[in-house]
Amino acid sequence: MKVLVPDNLGSTVEVPGAEIVRYPPLGDLPPGAADATALVVFETPPHLLRRYAEALPDLAFVQTLSAGTDAVLAAGFTPRAAIASGRGLHDLPVAEHTLALLLAAARSLPAAGRAQREHRWADELGGRQPFPDPGRFATLIGARIAIWGFGSIGHVLADRLVALGAQPVGITRAGDEPGTVGVDDLDAVLPGVDALVLLLPGTAANRRVVDARVLDLLPPHAWVVNVGRGAALDEGALVAALERGALAGAALDVFDTEPLAASSPLWDLPNVIITPHAAGGRPIGAKELIEDNLGRLRRGQDLRNLVRPGV
Repeated sequence: MKVLVPDNLGSTVEVPGAEIVRYPPLGDLPPGAADATALVVFETPPHLLRRYAEALPDLAFVQTLSAGTDAVLAAGFTPRAAIASGRGLHDLPVAEHTLALLLAAARSLPAAGRAQREHRWADELGGRQPFPDPGRFATLIGARIAIWGFGSIGHVLADRLVALGAQPVGITRAGDEPGTVGVDDLDAVLPGVDALVLLLPGTAANRRVVDARVLDLLPPHAWVVNVGRGAALDEGALVAALERGALAGAALDVFDTEPLAASSPLWDLPNVIITPHAAGGRPIGAKELIEDNLGRLRRGQDLRNLVRPGV
């Protein structure tokens, strides 16, 4: 069994009886790769995924280390190849980054940063402050945080929010598990939240699902935090809502087109926090998942995180 593993994985993959071939994650596959049995991909752009799909007709397995599999599924890999996701590998880093964005919004760090650059002591940000402060997102204590896309990352985030005193609620398609509501309940839930966190996968059904109508449901003091997929959020509608004061702010780690164009109005809005798709990037437990799944493949056992079975 020949396994192609990208150089950006960091750790060494070891599978008894397997030939491990390293390849550059942003370049061509090495000579002699065409008969590979398995391919591991991480941070691989769509155009290279399509090239790999054409070059590897005999694949039996593709393991992506990303939580989302939309790009891999769309690349055109042979139907014979089973595809597994990196679900669970990014739970802790993405939850941590999301907490950082929420805290930055609640504690007015963008405004503090502007004041620092101006060498101005921002009295309005310090001193005695009301608590609770109705109509203002100023703390996670008692804050109502909606998490749309309540998978493994959402569950980890919810636990950490509870530890900080927040009141998270998950939004799922059906709302049929404890602590969640369904998408049909958005009209009732969103007007009462302090922040909306988006962890939606990049499926066709989710494209711009967070549109002007959804944003209008949020109260004026609410923040929108997107750490899922940029395509799920209508950026034009978001800009319009921010410019007219219908939302307090947005913290964005993902965008419809990446890198975000220098001409985007999001850069210059004072109540927007931008990070460069930095929430993940640290697949914790990747080596163990790869080795486990390759062992399962050899033994004909069910694969972990299976998204598409081979045929």
